[in-house]
Amino acid sequence: MQPVKKVVIAGGGTAGWCAAAALSKLLGTLIDITLIESEEIGIVGVGEATIPTARTFHHFLGIDERAFLKATNATYKLGIAFENWARDGDRYIHSFGEIGKSNWMAPFHHVWMAARDKGFGGDLGDYCFELRAAEEGKFFTSDTARINYAYHFDAVLYGRFLRQFSEAHGARRIEGRIREVRQDADTGFITALALESGEVIDGDLFIDCTGFKGLLIEETLKTGFEDWSHWLPTDRALAVQTAPSGRLDPYTRAIAHGEGWRWRIPLQNRVGNGLVYASGHLSDEAARERLLSLVDGEPLTEPRLIRYRTGRRNKIWNKNCLTVGLSSGFIEPLESTSIHLFQIAVTRLIQMFPFGGITEAVSDHYNEIARREIEKVRDFVILHYKLTQRDDTAFWRERREMSVPDSLTERLEMFREHGHAWQAADDLFRVDSWVQVLLGQRLEPQSHHAIGQLMSEAQLRQALDGLKTNIARTVDAMPTHDAFLKSYLAA
Repeated sequence: MQPVKKVVIAGGGTAGWCAAAALSKLLGTLIDITLIESEEIGIVGVGEATIPTARTFHHFLGIDERAFLKATNATYKLGIAFENWARDGDRYIHSFGEIGKSNWMAPFHHVWMAARDKGFGGDLGDYCFELRAAEEGKFFTSDTARINYAYHFDAVLYGRFLRQFSEAHGARRIEGRIREVRQDADTGFITALALESGEVIDGDLFIDCTGFKGLLIEETLKTGFEDWSHWLPTDRALAVQTAPSGRLDPYTRAIAHGEGWRWRIPLQNRVGNGLVYASGHLSDEAARERLLSLVDGEPLTEPRLIRYRTGRRNKIWNKNCLTVGLSSGFIEPLESTSIHLFQIAVTRLIQMFPFGGITEAVSDHYNEIARREIEKVRDFVILHYKLTQRDDTAFWRERREMSVPDSLTERLEMFREHGHAWQAADDLFRVDSWVQVLLGQRLEPQSHHAIGQLMSEAQLRQALDGLKTNIARTVDAMPTHDAFLKSYLAA
C-alpha cells in the first residue's frame, strides 16, 4: 500500500479540467496534481447543457456564478422540451421543478389524477413553477429564490475557465503528447507517462480523461466495454453553431426526427445545434443535409461529425487508474447527464480518496456505486425510446418493439398498473422527472393511489386552484430570461 501523493490527469477538456479543479481546490494542500494536455485530446462534447447538480459542483468549489456565466457565454436552463417523441406533433417539458405538493402517503400526481377523473385539474404542468416559467420564457433567481435550474454553456470556454481556476489553486499543466504508458511488471499498476518530448511524468493515481480513445483505461489496461447499443443505437452526432434567432428560451429543445433526434441549446452569443442519429438508418451526408435544413439562424461553423458508442467500461477504477468523462463510457446527450457523471465521479473520488494506498476494496466499492448510477441513467434515457408510438420509420418501430432491461420493465409496469414512480437512494432522477416523462410519452396509468378521495370535490378544487393561481401569479411577475440575464450580468 503505497500512499497516494501524486495524481496525474491524462487529457484536458471539460472532464480533465473538472477533475483538476475539484482536486486542486479541495485536496490541493494534500496532493500534487499534474494535467497533461494536447490538441490530440481536446474537448469532444456533443452537448453544452447540464442538469442542476452542476450548481452543487460549483458550490463545492466556491465558483462565482456571474464570473462563470460571463466567461462561458452561459444561459439558464429550467428543463428540456421534448418534441415529436411519443407521436409526431407531441410536445412536453421535463422540468427540474417539483410538481405540486406531495406528502408521505403519495406524490402529488396521484391527487391530480383524482381530480382528472372528476373532470377538472387541467394540465399537470400548471402545478410546476419551473415548467410554467420555462413555457413563458421567464427566469429569475436570487440568494433566497426557490428555483431549481441548470445551465447551457460553451464547453470550450468552460474548459478554459476551469483551467484558470485549477492553475490558480496549484494544479500544474503540461503540454504534450503521451508516447508511452509505463507499468509495473508485477502489479500492472501504471507508474508513469512518457511524453514525445522525452519528459516522464510519474504518479501514484492516474485519471484517464482521454475521451473515447481510453488511452490508459482501455488501450493499456484492457478493461473491457459493456455495449448498450442494442438499447440505444444512435452512434453519431453532427454539431453546428448558428447565429442567435428568436426568443432566448430557458430550456433545451430535443426534437425527434425519423432516425434519432436533434438538439437546440441557446447561449448568449450563439445557438448550439446537433443531430443525433443511427448510422445504420441514416447516412452521414443525409444527416448533414437534414441538420442544415432544420436549424434556425445562419450557420457559423461547418457541421462537425462525432462518432460514439453507447455503453460503459467494465470498471471505472482499474488498478491505479480512474476513468472520468467519455473514456469511462457514454450515454447519448438526451438528458444532459454527461457532465454530471464526470463531476460526480471526481466528487466521489474526493470522498473515497485512497490516501493510505490503492486497494481492491476501495476500487470495487467505487465501481459498484458508479455501475448502479449509470445503469439508472441508462434506463431513464431508454424510456424515451421504448414508449414511442411512432410508426413512421423502421428506427422508431424497432425502438418501440425492443426488449428493455428488467429494471426498466419493473418501473413501466408499476406506473402503467398503479401510477407509482419512485426515486431510490442511488437514482439520479426524482419522482417528478419520471412522472413528467412517463406521462409525456403517453403512458397512462390504469389506476392510482386513492389519496384524492380523502378530500371532498370542493376541497380538491380549492387546493389545486390555489396552487395553480400562486404559480401563475409568480411567473407573470418574473422578467424574461433574456432581460434577467442582461441585468444580472451587468450588476
